[in-house]
Amino acid sequence: MSKTLTIRYTSDTHGYLFPTSYADRQDRPMGLMKLASEFPHDGNTLIIDGGDTIQGSPMTNLYHRLSAGEQHACLASDERGTNPFAAMMNLAGYQFVTLGNHDFNNGVDALHDYLSQLDALCLCCNIRDREGRLPIAPYAVHQLENGLRVGLVGACTHYVTRWENPATTAKLIIEEPVSACAQALHALRGQCDVTVLIYHGGFECDLETGRLLTDSTENQACRICRELDFDLVLTGHQHIPVAGQQFANSFVVQPGYRAPHCCAVTVTVEEDGRKRFESALLPAQCEPLAAAAALLAPLEERVQRWLDTPAGRLDHALDAGNHLDKALHGSDLMNFINTVELELSGAQVATCAPANELKGLPESVTIRDVVSTYIYSNTLVVLELTGRTLRRYIERSAAYFDHDAQGNVCISDEFLRPKVQHYNYDYFSGIDYVIDTRRPVGQRATSIRLSGHEVADDEPVSVCVSSYRVCGTGGYDMLTGQKVLRDVQVDVADAIIDYITHHPSIVVDTHRYCTVLT
Repeated sequence: MSKTLTIRYTSDTHGYLFPTSYADRQDRPMGLMKLASEFPHDGNTLIIDGGDTIQGSPMTNLYHRLSAGEQHACLASDERGTNPFAAMMNLAGYQFVTLGNHDFNNGVDALHDYLSQLDALCLCCNIRDREGRLPIAPYAVHQLENGLRVGLVGACTHYVTRWENPATTAKLIIEEPVSACAQALHALRGQCDVTVLIYHGGFECDLETGRLLTDSTENQACRICRELDFDLVLTGHQHIPVAGQQFANSFVVQPGYRAPHCCAVTVTVEEDGRKRFESALLPAQCEPLAAAAALLAPLEERVQRWLDTPAGRLDHALDAGNHLDKALHGSDLMNFINTVELELSGAQVATCAPANELKGLPESVTIRDVVSTYIYSNTLVVLELTGRTLRRYIERSAAYFDHDAQGNVCISDEFLRPKVQHYNYDYFSGIDYVIDTRRPVGQRATSIRLSGHEVADDEPVSVCVSSYRVCGTGGYDMLTGQKVLRDVQVDVADAIIDYITHHPSIVVDTHRYCTVLT
């Protein structure tokens, strides 16, 4: 007689609990509350999350700004604890979660506050804290009501070591996930009927052809499926919706981010051990979970009031526009962000990158406008680069451009697959530079001028970059190991808010620093 395991799987919810994008107050088909209201709760169902849970939304942004006393007043009742994200997960009935790289953004103490109040068991075989405070296990065996034994392993991309604050990573032991997953899977041998990996990482290959899309080891799901034999691999991190398919030894799924849907997976195990998989993406289209909406109402209302707080005024609106058009012709919005960075850092040159989805800034700016436009949790670092290294930096951004079959300039496939990566194209302010897209990649930066002169190869230049970019992420390995002149431990969104607040009448820099030849 066959037995069935049912799974509801989310990942990369990034603190979007209510059905709103926070760009406005409009109700949208998204948010964990809408998904949770339809989660089945029975002895043969597992509710699982793949990480990046406590960072990434205006709600998480405000919550982590509050004092401990203010945080405790965020919920309508303290019956479910005081951490709103743990309370939400508990009401939704989660049983297993893993860690995402962004869950470390606010430090180990904030992560402990969340995990210590979570009913679900956190599984992560390749990351643990040195003091043993965090309640994390490498794997677990869960027996369903029908007797089916499910072995579960959790893992997270090891690029946490490249992205996180060194003060945070110093408290952690972070291992490469493939070997750690292999060890955990070996430990489960003979104990379970179905093996499941919850992996906060994505696909480095095309799922249809198996073709390698990137040499980076940030995402290793395809390698895991080829080298190991988990029955089911629940992936995340890339925000690429994958309803479900077989890849090598494993059946794989991945949900999008901000909870627009969940992955519904059914695993049927026949008497002879054969397994059948069915899966779908279930949209967030139901009414929000009433108990969660009521519990978190005080925090949500505080977030909405905070977002509507006026910040200041610009001399003209800064539209987001089309990514390719702005990269070709310049972006006043990116100029403005770089202006903030230049004033804060004192560097000669500042760089920033657009999000995949940009809101832009109106003339009369509110905090909602800022946090909806600069969505990253980044601080700033000032590096001393030689002119030669600066050229290599610009060359990497110049690889963003390509030409289609008709000869028209377009975005390189490298920045679109396996996931869209507009955030890996950097805008520079403080230098005038020329990118000739007609030349081969790596030979496109034909001029770099600073203060009216061409920058020499050995000339030192101070360059302000984000904490994300300084680690070499996105193909910017030339930045790793460079001399650090200043570490600016201020969140960029906070810096933008402060700049607007303290400059009541802002004239936006409209200079076109980059000339792109097509």
